Amino acid sequence: MHGRPPAFAGPDGCSYSVEACADTTGDAARPWGGYLLFLRWRRVGASGVDAHLESDFITFAADEAAALAPLRRMPLLTVKATLDTLVRRREGGVGRRWFDAMRADDGE
Repeated sequence: MHGRPPAFAGPDGCSYSVEACADTTGDAARPWGGYLLFLRWRRVGASGVDAHLESDFITFAADEAAALAPLRRMPLLTVKATLDTLVRRREGGVGRRWFDAMRADDGE
């Protein structure tokens, strides 16, 4: 409908999409780690991504597919909670959402 993938609303009022990703860990005992990558969409102007957040490794496995599998089965409420934690950590708290800031600028 909006010309972009479905998204979560973050506690900062921004829209985020999520992707399950995996990368090598450098640890021979657990060579692959799975994590969540959240893309933050622009609020105004041309549609596009303007920032991202990444979780720490959530899963570990012997290969990429095995590291990704549990992430792809993760309940959406858990994914959303991970996003909320990352946004709050980045901002040092929730902060003001963009629409609250705009309202305050109008003198209300």
